[in-house]
Formats: sequence, structure tokens, C-alpha cells
Amino acid sequence: MPSAPLRFDPLYFGDKLLVINPAGVIGVVTLWSRPEYVRDRFQAAGVDLNPATSPVAVFGTLYGNGLREMLRNLLWNPQIQELWLCGRDLSGSRTELLNFFRYGLEPVAEAAIRYLSEDGQHRHPWRIVGTHRLIDGLVTPEHFSRHPRLVDVGPPEGEGALARLRAAFAAFRPAPREDVRRPAAVPPLPRVHVDHFPSNPRAHQVVQDTPLEAWLELVYLLKRFGRRVTLAKGERLELQNVRVVVEQPRKAEPEQLRELNLDPERVESYYRDFLIGELPPDASYTYGHRLRTYFGVDAPAVLAARLAADPEDRKAYFTLWDNRRDLGGQESRPCLVSVYVRTFEGRLTLTATFRTHNGLDAWLLNFYGLLRLQWEVAERAGLPPGAITVFSHSLTLDPRELDRALHLAGKRRWRLRLDPMGYFRVTLDGGEILVEHRFGDATLTEYRGTSAVGLQHQIARDLALSDLNHAMYLGRQLARAELALKEGRDFVQD
Repeated sequence: MPSAPLRFDPLYFGDKLLVINPAGVIGVVTLWSRPEYVRDRFQAAGVDLNPATSPVAVFGTLYGNGLREMLRNLLWNPQIQELWLCGRDLSGSRTELLNFFRYGLEPVAEAAIRYLSEDGQHRHPWRIVGTHRLIDGLVTPEHFSRHPRLVDVGPPEGEGALARLRAAFAAFRPAPREDVRRPAAVPPLPRVHVDHFPSNPRAHQVVQDTPLEAWLELVYLLKRFGRRVTLAKGERLELQNVRVVVEQPRKAEPEQLRELNLDPERVESYYRDFLIGELPPDASYTYGHRLRTYFGVDAPAVLAARLAADPEDRKAYFTLWDNRRDLGGQESRPCLVSVYVRTFEGRLTLTATFRTHNGLDAWLLNFYGLLRLQWEVAERAGLPPGAITVFSHSLTLDPRELDRALHLAGKRRWRLRLDPMGYFRVTLDGGEILVEHRFGDATLTEYRGTSAVGLQHQIARDLALSDLNHAMYLGRQLARAELALKEGRDFVQD
């Protein structure tokens, strides 16, 4: 006697999925579009969404981070015959899902990361063929006795969307229901164990020349020092009030992006579309809409006009946060909450504040958006662009993405940076150690003493240096000078 048909039973994200008919055989993947919006578009197209008769089991997003959970949900629900992709693809998750079933996985043996599976064994990561997506590889296409049929319906908005949905529904022919059974078990998500190192989690800052250098440093700080917190959306590693200064903001070369598993076309698209003022029907907000339309003010134009009229103006400040709307309700709120532009040393500097920030997936894209904003304001105001500073009140990393974070952190390279606060010349003068704090050809301050410890305290009191490597170097020179003084030897600074 055949068993009763399986009903949809998610192992992960059950509270975030929009279930229609648990006995259905279609799963609708809405990518970055809201499931409720896509459901309404299906309804407008005449698709049967009756909970008792609909072939649609569930609507759910796929932002990118949830791919491993989605695959395990599908493995646990083998009655799902088709996956319909209907949504805006902002992170490449559409291609990742398609390529997983079409082309499978390839090992990434050179990655400096390992997964810790349930059996305690460390395993190499895998990559979805034809993409940059790293994945644990504990669930593979071969685990599925029958692959779900993939139907790419396209975005839910715009001309022709309803016609495409009607055509797809008219062409749908459910396969004969088989006596499918759930697997005995689904491979659990692997763990990547990294405990945070001690630090002040509210005092981290990054100063780099380029956006890519700053981003790699930021990811390193998050994976090394981030504190584990539990949010409504799950566990995260968090740092607070992180300040990042990019001194020479500019676009990276496409090859530089590819080396970091980033899609140059996606990054360029974000840059290009950042200031579009129209709000897509499936979005609660966009930064372009808030900056250009929402408040009835075109921020780039107004900010530029203020600086053009008075280059020393300090009121070129724009907030994207609407207290009346954003403090209440259930709609999504903007993460970018303020922008400040200022002429400083002849250049247009920009400072942006984010209330929350995904350090791995959002920070670099957001920075490209700020580049776009700075470029437009600078061009309108007739000023060359300068540094960009980004404050992140809550900067987070999903622990499930530590594989990617560790992979990126391995790309970070140390290089010598000159301390912007100057340098030190250490000599012996009679019976004392003489330390000259210099900038260029000028001596700013002289410190004298007979012990390295005493000189250390004098220099620290004056906050005379700012770079950790510089401080360690100076400490070595002071110790050598003190020993030479005691032994009556000559001293030559390294």
C-alpha cells in the first residue's frame, strides 16, 4: 500500500517561507524579491493559489547566504518536482542555483579553509562550477534521486511578466506522483570554528588607500574580533561603530574583483544603478529612491549646489531615515542612514553612516554606491573627489559564511605603511638617548632620557605615532639604544 503523499516540511527558515499548499509540487524561488509581492503577481496572472488545490507548495527568497539551507530543504522534500525562479537577481544566486544542478561542484583544494563536519573531520570547500560560489559540498547533485525541474520565469515586475507567468502555468504538467520517501537523514550544516580575539569591539578602524584593501582588512577584523550575538535573523559576529577611511577611492580593475570571487558586472551594475530614483514595485526602499525622490529633494543636486555656492559649507548633510515610517511597521528599512559631504583640503570628501552593515556581502557594493554619489556631487560642484569615510554602527558577519570570510582574509597582504604622524630619529647624545620626532625635514619635538621605558611613556603621552608596526619598530630601536648607552658603544639606528 503506497504511503501518503509527502507534505512540505522545511528543515531551515520555516518561519520565513510563505507556504501555500503543503501538498504542492512547485517551489517558487523569489531571489531578492519579497515573497508576498511575487505571490500577488502570481495571483494577478491567474495562477491557482488555493491552499487546497494549488500546485505551488511554497514561496521563498534566495539572497545567496541561504543556498545551503535551500538544498537541504529540497533534499528533505523530494516531492518538489519543479523550482520556478521568479525575482530580481542582485547577488548571482539565480546562476548559482541553476549551475548547481546543471554542472555540479568542483573541489577548491587551494583555499586556506576547512569545514568541520558532524563526524569531526576537516573537509575542503567546493565551488559551484561556472560561479565564484564556495559551498561545503556535503550536499551534491548526486544526493538527489531526481533533480527538480528548473523553470526560469524572470522578474515579477515589468511588461510581459504576467504573460510569462500565465504561459508557465499553462505549460505546467505535474509528473505522476511517485511513492517518494524522505531520506533517512540530511547532511547537517558544517561548522567553522573561530573564536574571537580580545579587543574593544567598539574601537576598530581601518585606513587604506583603496576600497578593496579596506574591505579585506574589514573582513579580517570581523572574523578575528567579531563578538557572537543572537539577532532575530540568527547568530552573527558583530563589531560596533567601525570606522573605515579610504584615502584614494576608485574602482578596482575587473581582474582584481575576479581574484576575490566577485563578479565585475554585478559590481558595475550596482554602481550604475545606485542613484536611480524610481522605486521598483517589489522593493520597500532603495537608496536612490530615498536620495532623489522619497523626501521630495534631489540630494545630489542640493548637496552640490550648497558646496558650489560656499565651498566651506558644513550643512551639506542628508538623512535617508524617516522616523515616522522606519521606527514602526514591518517594511524593510534603509541601512544607509546619512551622508555628509564637505570640501576639505580642496577636495570633496564624503562621510556615510550605516546603522547596520553586512561586512561580507554588502560593504563593498555599498562603497561602490557611495563612489557613484560622490562622483555626481563632485562633478556638479566642480570639485575633485577626495577621501570617503564609512561608519558602521553594527557591522556583522554570518558565522555560516566564515568559509568565505577566511578565504578572503587569506588574500589580505601586509605591506609597510608610512605613519601619517611622522617618523623618529634615534641617536645617542652624550649620556642620553635623543629621540627626534620628525615630519619631512622638520623636527617637531625632541625627547631625551636614559631608559627605553621612560622615552616610551613620553612618546605615548604625546600620541606621537598611530601605526602599530611603527610603534613596534620604535620600541626595538629604543631598546637597542639603551643597551648601547649602558655598554658605552656606538649606536646606529636600523
